[in-house]
Amino acid sequence: MQLTPLTERFVLHFGEMGSRWGINRTVGQIYALLFISPLALNADEIAETLSFSRSNVSMGMKELMGWRLAKLIHRSGDRRDYFEAPKDIWEIFRTLAEEKRRREIEPTLSMLREALLETPQTDEERYAQGRMREMYELIEMATAWFDEVQRLSPETLAGLMRLGAKVQKVLGFTDRLRGEG
Repeated sequence: MQLTPLTERFVLHFGEMGSRWGINRTVGQIYALLFISPLALNADEIAETLSFSRSNVSMGMKELMGWRLAKLIHRSGDRRDYFEAPKDIWEIFRTLAEEKRRREIEPTLSMLREALLETPQTDEERYAQGRMREMYELIEMATAWFDEVQRLSPETLAGLMRLGAKVQKVLGFTDRLRGEG
């Protein structure tokens, strides 16, 4: 696959953003390439297109498959493994949200649950535990909301997001009328 200036910009940008999202540059670029590719690619094609070593591609593919952001495809008569990104943008959104939750939110909730079961020994610990309880309750509320949102159809979710944007515009307009914005 040959990258055009447009697709190269996209791939490079995803590489740069990768570190902000918890993945390295190589993985970000591999994902971007799979995302924009109309066909599944094998590791050699990915390595050649991005000028990466075959081992870097293999490690990147393992990470992307661990995140469920790449699927393994087999072609009849071809022994090589091919990879593609999920085609449904809403599936990608849901997968990313679920993985972030599993990797970041759930461990935090577990730690907070354990901390809230302890008996505080000092006023400082009582205060700290109270703050931890507030954080736990907020994360639990957000997680319950997220569970409900995950059950929505893509069409309903898109409508909800558009409604949120309209509400935000109205609130911004109201704030400007009151001189707050």
